[in-house]
Amino acid sequence: MKYVDEFREPKKAEALLWEIQKLGKQLEKPLKIMEICGGHTHSIFKYGIENMLPDNIEFIHGPGCPVCVMPKGRLDDAIAISQNPKVIFTTFGDAMRVPGSKYSLLQAKAQGADIRMVYSPLDSLKIAKENPDKEVVFFAIGFETTAPSTAFTVLQAAAENVKNFSLFSNHVLVIPALQALLDNPDLQLDGFIGPGHVSMVIGSEPYQFIAQEYHKPIVVSGFEPLDILQSVWMLLQQLVEGRCEVENQYNRLVQERGNINALEAMNKVFEVRETFEWRGLGDIPNSGLKIRAEYAQFDAEVKFTVPGVKVADHKACKCGEILKGVLKPWQCKVFGTACTPETPIGTCMVSSEGACAAYYKYGRLDKFAKQPIAEKEKVTV
Repeated sequence: MKYVDEFREPKKAEALLWEIQKLGKQLEKPLKIMEICGGHTHSIFKYGIENMLPDNIEFIHGPGCPVCVMPKGRLDDAIAISQNPKVIFTTFGDAMRVPGSKYSLLQAKAQGADIRMVYSPLDSLKIAKENPDKEVVFFAIGFETTAPSTAFTVLQAAAENVKNFSLFSNHVLVIPALQALLDNPDLQLDGFIGPGHVSMVIGSEPYQFIAQEYHKPIVVSGFEPLDILQSVWMLLQQLVEGRCEVENQYNRLVQERGNINALEAMNKVFEVRETFEWRGLGDIPNSGLKIRAEYAQFDAEVKFTVPGVKVADHKACKCGEILKGVLKPWQCKVFGTACTPETPIGTCMVSSEGACAAYYKYGRLDKFAKQPIAEKEKVTV
């Protein structure tokens, strides 16, 4: 890859769309394809990809947004830690405006809590070394994409004997979440677009169960428009030919067995929780990561007392159903009215990877937003 433009060439997009149109006609029946990652959701809407596809192909938005799947109870726990006067609480910017049961981290900061936005856990470690009289806590969220950087930071803190650094671990795993979705009888899917960033770490091999046990095709995809179009084409090829396989469109970055160094660091620092609560999906066995006992000195849940109470979502918010792919954002009564990026009620409207945020940002405010293009109309990407 030399230039981003290579992945946005209109002529290549037009050629792929012609092939997709032909395959779509062969399949005839309505097809539901889930893009697991919220990054894919935003790319699909940003480049108008949904509008380009045949009418019988529908994208279903999955739970691949780490901020969106954060339950209110865990956020309340984070806020409780941040309100300790001895604590400097650090977090990625996405989590600042996520509403808890009473208020968000941003509102807690306005009330006096020392909460700082960082770009990486290493920034938090630096703050800890600069403030030896304070306890610095990093709000560790994300899938396998961000867990390795957290693990490497813990290893560095241990090597440097930094005693005032810890993390509140809310890292989650994508494979158990996919199993929970596939076991949901209300959700009928024909194939998956696999998450590119997660797969850079875990590889493409862990998705074999989707093809072998559930008989669904999956294609791991990049995030540029041509990446997504090619992945849709590859999925349709499998469906036309009656195949169910794991294919890797994103082979310029994703390897079959993933990033061995990253996986080793994760396994050294973290172990799998017996169960972890996901917004919308409930408790999923073996789906979260906690710090191993040998690194307990860096575990904020050991250092601090947290409420640990499960909190129900706002009754009007349909984030849970949207994360499960059961509803579209415009089917939520408060979407775009009471719930906007300025006044969010649910996490899906706050996160940069949230489905509601994508629909709102790119003007998909109702079910009529998708307007099919004519077959011979020139495509611009």
